[in-house]
Amino acid sequence: MAMPRSLRAHLLLVLITLIWGSTFVLIKQALLEASPLLLNAVRMSLAAVLLAAYYRRHLPRLDRAGLVAGVTVGVFLFLGYAFQTTGLRLTTPSKSAFLTGVSTVLVPLLLVTIWRTRVHPWRVVGIALALAGLFLMTVPAGAQGLADFAKVNRGDLLTVACALAFAFQIIFLGRATQRFRFEPVAVLQISVAALLMCLAAPLLERPHLRFSGTVVTTIVVTGVLGTAVAFTVQAWAQQFTPATHTALIFTLEPVFAWLTSFLYLKETLGFRAGTGALLILAGVLVSELLGQVSRPDSGPSPVPQPAGREG
Repeated sequence: MAMPRSLRAHLLLVLITLIWGSTFVLIKQALLEASPLLLNAVRMSLAAVLLAAYYRRHLPRLDRAGLVAGVTVGVFLFLGYAFQTTGLRLTTPSKSAFLTGVSTVLVPLLLVTIWRTRVHPWRVVGIALALAGLFLMTVPAGAQGLADFAKVNRGDLLTVACALAFAFQIIFLGRATQRFRFEPVAVLQISVAALLMCLAAPLLERPHLRFSGTVVTTIVVTGVLGTAVAFTVQAWAQQFTPATHTALIFTLEPVFAWLTSFLYLKETLGFRAGTGALLILAGVLVSELLGQVSRPDSGPSPVPQPAGREG
């Protein structure tokens, strides 16, 4: 008997989330042999070529307004990945995944503060929980248990900047996909991000990359499975899964990142960071499952997105 499409869609979304979560550890290891922006340039260029080939029939349908929308999304995608991967060199995979996940609750916060939309009270609770968790994960305890801002890890700060960039990317992607087909926007955002990575690498870092087994595996997993295949499967699967189910599945990404980091790197979270991680996870769950953003028709609206992004 054939598996129901709804069950198949749920299982595929869990598999995608597992892939995304595991890539934080992969990229952390690959960064020992590659510079962040160049590594991103290679893997995103591969993803762009694959997506362009798969969606080639949809590309001519994008007009000038669609090009502007896709480029805007691509710029924020570039900033998100650039901050995230650069920060991952200086922080742990688990912290990177949980801090990136804050992007989900930053979306309604930005919609309220910039676009003056109304926000559901549960969203406010979720934002408060996640921001409290972000504080605990990024600001170490000093003498007498007080916060010691002087010891904040630069990698954590870069990852927070990445979460902010991804929040804007989610908003503008939601706005773009309301007006244009998903396929050309997906190709354009990845292509723009890949191009900007290629331009930024020689300007902002000393580019180096050794095609070792770890680096090649990372490029294939993140470029093919984590981006090209995942985008395509996600677009299909979300037709048969409620948005709340999708949001719940995507909250597993930092959990999978922590599990793979624990198994392969023996990474453990201390009490303070662990409490922060739980608060971030609780904030995302409350915000996505209990809260709803109501907005004027002209305002941007986020579409269901992963709670975090692969490293």
